[in-house]
Amino acid sequence: MAKRPDNQGRLDEAARAGWLYYVAGRTQDEIASIMSISRQSAQRLISLSVAEKLVKVRLDHPIAACLELAEAIKDRFGLKQVEIVPSDPDAGNTAIGVAEAGAAELERWLKRSDPLVIAMGTGRTLRAVIDQLSPMECPQHKIVSLTGNISPDGSAAYFNVIFSMADAVKAPHFPMPLPVIVSSQAERDLLHRQPLMATTIDLGKHSDVTFVGIGEMALNAPLLVDGFLNDAEMEELLAAGAVGEICGWIFGPDGKLLAHGVNDRVASLPIPSRDASTVIGLGRGVRKHKAIRAAVIGGKINGLITDEDAARMLLTG
Repeated sequence: MAKRPDNQGRLDEAARAGWLYYVAGRTQDEIASIMSISRQSAQRLISLSVAEKLVKVRLDHPIAACLELAEAIKDRFGLKQVEIVPSDPDAGNTAIGVAEAGAAELERWLKRSDPLVIAMGTGRTLRAVIDQLSPMECPQHKIVSLTGNISPDGSAAYFNVIFSMADAVKAPHFPMPLPVIVSSQAERDLLHRQPLMATTIDLGKHSDVTFVGIGEMALNAPLLVDGFLNDAEMEELLAAGAVGEICGWIFGPDGKLLAHGVNDRVASLPIPSRDASTVIGLGRGVRKHKAIRAAVIGGKINGLITDEDAARMLLTG
């Protein structure tokens, strides 16, 4: 019999230690005894189980301050649903907290037995959400991408989530084999008329729930960093009042799409109607405050998952 690679064996041990600690409720000393290892080895294996995402930890108890913030935002902005997670001052630009809450919300929709059309945006936050998803089989649902999965250099876009999500939940999926932003409006319209796009476009119009990342507009914004816009285009957009984007669609502080040539070249599908679809926007931190506020005011979303810092700024102006 062939020996398993040492790394795989190590991961197996980490998974066992993680299960014993987080699910069975065993202490580190008990795990060391059960697995015939030292306490220090047990501790390292438990840490490895989290680092390798073999174990995903979620907090099921809602914090009172977060609940109060959520209700206040729902009332003020007329949103269908709001979830606020605690802020971590040391989290930097990571999606920690919001990603776990987004995964839990997405799983609630995926566990429904009735067939659903679930539309997905793209970006770093949504990628982090998919990384937190528990494996499941959902053949009754259809997953559709609202935005292209091709980078400017022709490679697969790293932060497009449609394929990794479909792999995690075993659901039929409908990608958009297009760049996020193309060279002209004429090219965009021509690509959308291709027969292979018909099903994706139709599903996007009729999604039951939509998950989108809310992106900020700045000189270090993802659209610029990932090469979809150049420096001159970004500076021009900022001068025109751009504060945020969803699926590449760029909007001003009132949440309305900017009348700018870049928006004419966005190949993404329109954000589904908030009258027919629950559109949940995800974003965290002070740096995204203007983008989140504009998305809420302009009715781009009717659901929000964010953190305490961004929530308090929403309520204070």
